[in-house]
Amino acid sequence: MVIGVMLVALMLSTTAVQFFQAPSLNANAFNVRTTYRQYAVDRGPIVVAGENVAWSEATGHELFQFQRVYAPGELYAHLTGYFSVAQSASTGIERAEGAVLGGTADSLLLSRVQDLFTGRQPQGGSVELTIDPAVQEAIATALGDQRGAAVAIDPRTGALLGMYSSPSYDPNLLAVHQRGEADTNYEALLGAEGRPLENRATGGIQYAPGSTFKVIMSAAWLEADPERHARSEVPTLAQFPLPGSDSVIRNPAGQACGVSDTGELIYAFRNSCNTTFAEMAIELGYENVHAMTEALGFSSDLTVPLPVQNSAYPPVDGDAELAMTGIGQLNVRTSVLQNALVAAAVANDGVLMRPYLVATERDADLSVIREASPSELSQPFSEQTAETLTEMMVSVVNEGTGQPAQLAGVQIAAKTGTAESGTDAPQHAWMIAFAPAEDPQVAVALVLEHGGALGTDAYGGSAAGPLVRDIIRAAVQ
Repeated sequence: MVIGVMLVALMLSTTAVQFFQAPSLNANAFNVRTTYRQYAVDRGPIVVAGENVAWSEATGHELFQFQRVYAPGELYAHLTGYFSVAQSASTGIERAEGAVLGGTADSLLLSRVQDLFTGRQPQGGSVELTIDPAVQEAIATALGDQRGAAVAIDPRTGALLGMYSSPSYDPNLLAVHQRGEADTNYEALLGAEGRPLENRATGGIQYAPGSTFKVIMSAAWLEADPERHARSEVPTLAQFPLPGSDSVIRNPAGQACGVSDTGELIYAFRNSCNTTFAEMAIELGYENVHAMTEALGFSSDLTVPLPVQNSAYPPVDGDAELAMTGIGQLNVRTSVLQNALVAAAVANDGVLMRPYLVATERDADLSVIREASPSELSQPFSEQTAETLTEMMVSVVNEGTGQPAQLAGVQIAAKTGTAESGTDAPQHAWMIAFAPAEDPQVAVALVLEHGGALGTDAYGGSAAGPLVRDIIRAAVQ
């Protein structure tokens, strides 16, 4: 009887420790076994177009059995992120898909049970991304050493074809086993010029959208009256005094917008007339413009599964501020991904698909455990409005400010933007686009922070246009 009681007590004690106390014990900062366990797991690869861009290699060390490797590291750094046991930190897909890569996801339970009975070394699952390596390389080449970011997306599905933030960094610097070396490298990157650890594509740094916001303004204006179209008459003043203010809004280079005080919407859009869209914002009112930004995802959860910072169209104080938002200035801020979604909604006949980065999750035996299924995020405007916006964006490339983006044999639709930074630094140069205009396969947004290499001489068309053209060329080949 005594032995029986002892066995029951042992069973209860062991169950309490191994089951009920397990979560708190595993999370305990002093439990070095948790750290060692992570080193002992053959973490699964991150895959792009059938090629590993992150994987684990055996080290032969008793404790640190596997070393995480990233190649080509900088090209995919802001997508893969890094996995650093030395710092107990992870970012990017390494963090968002950590359970799958580390083999602890619920979907991998069967694999873990099989490993238990076969004695096989535990392995993590693999994560396949939607990225097209040709598009990713084209973005990285286009940006070069310039600060900025670009996103390319398939407007029909929401699959991300390319996402790159410049400057980038080498994740291998943070995946080292030595804590001191990892900390030194992290501090160096944290203090590096250009903030390479920030993902500018997903909103780690956001920008005023400038004249690219005129796509949103035009969508709201067209939706307000189904009788409106590309050749509807709109104000095209040379300058517009802000109500209740001594300030005046002028057009690019201070030039007049047309030969009279009114003109066609397509003309004002093609030539990026600031006065037109400043007046349009006041005519529409804050609520109508705000509603269109919300429909396009400004406040939506856009996790891809990388976290995406919400874009902002904040409340305004009076018509003067409202007019400034009509040209994408004041406190309007957007991520590059969000601006790519604006172009994608136009390209997809007014239907905005939810963006995603992970195509497939597999177990260690390469069996599919989850596959992405495209889904609709919203329908911000009608197919008729999308057709009108497409017509106007085509005219921007063929006759207007976006002519530097022209590509032989491919009709590109685009909108340029030159956004004041709110500081003494040069303006930001933007372009959002999609192609081919008649059968869109890719939508792109690109920003050059403070004009990139051109600095104060940078404009959306001249600076960003040729780069977007090269990205689209890679996507449609």
